[in-house]
Amino acid sequence: MAIADIVYNWIINFFDNRSHCTKFLGEFSNFLHILASVIRGSVIGPASYVVHAGDLRPITDGNEMVKYADDT
Repeated sequence: MAIADIVYNWIINFFDNRSHCTKFLGEFSNFLHILASVIRGSVIGPASYVVHAGDLRPITDGNEMVKYADDT
């Protein structure tokens, strides 16, 4: 099933040009651009996780990957 252009464009816009900083002990890090991420606490977060993690596989024999809820 195809995604309507308006929905596709909204999703692209939602993920485009995102940045993040961390606060620790009252100090803030510099903002850095995020190139790939699941935005926690967002409505689209769970679906985004499914898309990002759905086809993840270990690349080295003997390694195991466990997926649970919204974490890998």
